[in-house]
Amino acid sequence: MKKVISIGGPTATGKTALSIKLARYFNTEIISADSRQFYQEMKIGTAVPTAEELAAAPHHFIQHKSIFETYTVGDFEKDFLQLTDKLFEKKDIVILVGGSGLFLDAACKGLDDLPPKNEQIRKELEENLQKNGIKSLQDELISLDEEFYQKIDIQNPHRLIRAIEILRQSNGKKMSEIRSGKTQKRNFDCISIALNTERTLLYERINKRVDNMINEGLLEEAEKLLPHKALNPLNTVGYKELFAYFEGKTDLDFAISEIKKNTRRFAKRQITWFKRNPDIKWFDIQYDIQDIIQYINKSLS
Repeated sequence: MKKVISIGGPTATGKTALSIKLARYFNTEIISADSRQFYQEMKIGTAVPTAEELAAAPHHFIQHKSIFETYTVGDFEKDFLQLTDKLFEKKDIVILVGGSGLFLDAACKGLDDLPPKNEQIRKELEENLQKNGIKSLQDELISLDEEFYQKIDIQNPHRLIRAIEILRQSNGKKMSEIRSGKTQKRNFDCISIALNTERTLLYERINKRVDNMINEGLLEEAEKLLPHKALNPLNTVGYKELFAYFEGKTDLDFAISEIKKNTRRFAKRQITWFKRNPDIKWFDIQYDIQDIIQYINKSLS
């Protein structure tokens, strides 16, 4: 069996650096499963790998799409399977890395057979969003499925609309009943690892990363994207807070503090997602690379 080494974990834990070390050790290539690094227009705020990092190992699915394109997790799954089929012609191992747990799961396990898009429901929900704001979607989702409401990013209108769309067509079933949770057949095995550290250090790293992004030009990047703020990819931490600043709703210091706070909250949700998977082997960010390589080699054998 071919192998995919999946690297997950919360933001700011060094997943990119680890993926490069493993790609070089196993002489292979890296596939990104970071759902915001896909977009050409979003570089600084999504912590896209540097030119030096991209040159250190072959990368795929980095800034290969535009924010003006619709790109779903289902599209990613198809593209991932097509790419791995091609890479496995010359490689036995491929590295998959990202903090988007849904995309990592789609690659390794496949997606559930959920109801198709219902344009009538979607149009109604989008009109409701425009007229009454995101809270109207949040209120409907919590009334339909409070348990699922606690699990997803309730600030993401795209996710809210899709969840309500599914639940409205489910004849009263909850999302836990709709999702089969069955792993679909793959022509490879996934070895899943993740990075984390104690919360105080993680939050310090997040705060420092935000400061670095500001120094690297995040304000200028976000200001150029302001006219397109309604696009789903831009409903992202680091951009939406600055959009509020540019519109005079907050001052800059408050916007930056909100980016840090919302990034910390996002990291907590990432950890919750990955903790649900008992197959993940966790390593601290102060890892010895030989320990990780030893674990992977043992899994390979």
